[in-house]
Amino acid sequence: MTNSTLRLALPSSGALQHPTMSFMRSCGLAVSRPNDRRYIAAIPSLPNATVMFQRSSDIPGKVDEDSVDLAIVGKDQFLENRREDGDTRIVLEELGFGRSRLVVAVPDSWIDVTSMSDLADISVEFRSRGQDLRVATKYPRLIGRHLLANGVNYFSVIPSDGTLEVAPAMGFADIIGDITESGTTIRENRLKEIESGTVMRSEACVVSRKLSESEDGGILQTARLLLEMMEAHLHAGGYFEVTANMKGETDAEVAEYVMKRSDTSGLRGPTISTVFNPEGERWFAVTVMVEEKRLLPAVARLREIGGSSVRVSKPHYLFQSECKSYARLM
Repeated sequence: MTNSTLRLALPSSGALQHPTMSFMRSCGLAVSRPNDRRYIAAIPSLPNATVMFQRSSDIPGKVDEDSVDLAIVGKDQFLENRREDGDTRIVLEELGFGRSRLVVAVPDSWIDVTSMSDLADISVEFRSRGQDLRVATKYPRLIGRHLLANGVNYFSVIPSDGTLEVAPAMGFADIIGDITESGTTIRENRLKEIESGTVMRSEACVVSRKLSESEDGGILQTARLLLEMMEAHLHAGGYFEVTANMKGETDAEVAEYVMKRSDTSGLRGPTISTVFNPEGERWFAVTVMVEEKRLLPAVARLREIGGSSVRVSKPHYLFQSECKSYARLM
């Protein structure tokens, strides 16, 4: 590694490890890691980048202390573990995997507790008996803030790295604050979510330390390439490119037909080019970029106005006029 090398941290284990590697491959940024015991790896398509595998909970701290430049981590882990007065930031949200919710859950047997306001009342009852409501969680900062913001003023946090769902049944906590995807595990352990009990929705994201124009140019250029590839791949995910052949006297006439309906007007209008027909007829190739939800209506509309040989392709990248994530990084 040199001073011009971009350092990228990725999860070394846990629920995000394999989805992160798959995401990197889909962006054209496959990571070359000989085996799972190697904690340093490379990205062949980005020779000036080095991958450093870290535990998800440690990644925010590594970014804070400038040990790495960029990282992929769950938003929940980032907000819980980053330094409060630090200048790290999320530069690219919603990578499409690692979706979950951080929630407060109480025992099913608490039939009168259905909302955070009910929980606030319970905490007062506990205090009147000389006790605090005990909350087992891996997210003391986020859970504590949510409880206080909802009027639950009397509680003690029990940090735990183990299985939280069994805490109330085992008697070392009264309620839990934990991450869940579907809520199934919570329900299976005789717990329930309550109204206003969702602390946040989380998803994998890209975070960075503060970078500026004074940084080594090699680091900035590699960071830009990495973010451009990720952002363009994510943006392309919601679109299809539809092409059809149509008869017409002029390209303007064909464009008028196509643009009469929003289904076929595309992102910025259709691209129309001449098809050189050996029989002398005037044909044009019409190409539009449409959202996934408009794909079938667009195909139907093109057929309706005389389109034939309709072809659909999936763009791998869709670059916008500006890389917004790089702008946030700077």
